[in-house]
Amino acid sequence: MSMRTAFWLLPLTLALAACSEAPPPAPDIRPVRSVVVSRTALNPEAAFSGEVRARYETPLGFRVAGKLARREVEVGQAVKKGQLLARLDPQDLELSAEAAKAQYGWAESDHKRAEADFHRYQELFARKLISSSEFKLRQTEYDLAISRLKQARAQYDVNANQAGYADLQAEFDGVVTRLDAEAGQVLAAGQPVAFLARPEELEVEISLPESRVEELRAAATVQVSIWAKPDLRFPGKIREIAPDTDPVTRTYRARVSVLEHGGAVQLGMTANVHLQSNHEEGMRLPLTAILQTKNQPSVWIVDDKTSSVRRAPVVVRRYLDNEVVVDSGIEPGQRVVTAGVHKLVPGEKVKLLEAR
Repeated sequence: MSMRTAFWLLPLTLALAACSEAPPPAPDIRPVRSVVVSRTALNPEAAFSGEVRARYETPLGFRVAGKLARREVEVGQAVKKGQLLARLDPQDLELSAEAAKAQYGWAESDHKRAEADFHRYQELFARKLISSSEFKLRQTEYDLAISRLKQARAQYDVNANQAGYADLQAEFDGVVTRLDAEAGQVLAAGQPVAFLARPEELEVEISLPESRVEELRAAATVQVSIWAKPDLRFPGKIREIAPDTDPVTRTYRARVSVLEHGGAVQLGMTANVHLQSNHEEGMRLPLTAILQTKNQPSVWIVDDKTSSVRRAPVVVRRYLDNEVVVDSGIEPGQRVVTAGVHKLVPGEKVKLLEAR
């Protein structure tokens, strides 16, 4: 190749080399969701739905076994103390009472005979006409007759009482809330037939998740409202919180007594229990904002100037359903990443999505 040709190819070679060099790739910017930290009131009021129930609801059943002949009441019916609720077929009970009565009559006659024999032999023994052993034998027979009479009398009383147990009566004034037996059904002794509630003391049964139990215990005031009249509120009182959870729902059952409702609240109504908590403020964050490393919770704080993140350890006061309350480590006004916290590294550039 001549020098002249090389001279013309050199600029072309340099131009081609310059075109083959690609520009450096732009740094990856990870999109994240975030929220601005603020200090707000913690649960100023919480409401839980429940059902109005009677504090006292008693299952009633027959004291003897038998076949249910008929029911005398229906669900929702108000009854008075002593009112007939249901009746068993009394035939077998009446026959047992008659048999016991006959047995008692026989024992009474046997007792009279043994008593007469004893007095006669007592006179003979006093006149020394019979031996001591003979007299003691007659005395023993008389004592046995007395015992048989007492036994027959007790058995007769039991069977007579059982004949009266064929009628199931209301133990107090109340409302029938449930019936668990039908006519013709054979029942065991004590099997519940009707549930009777006292309507004078009403309460609302609610279910609480584990994270809200302490909130109920710490509530400053409790009020109850009913769906039928949502504008009315009645004072309430926490009466009972279950010590363990329901095995199916994994919630705690609680009962709140309704006070001074003036008859506006009725059994079976749907009601809300409103909790007014003590004034308490804190910084609430979504649970997804917490990065847990070696038992130390932390968050990613976004620098608005550089759009980069840094990790900050925080102190968590308590965990709620889907949120946490943070005591320290962050300040109101700072922006915290709420999603993708496990994929970030210190100083990484981020792009905010739907910032709020």
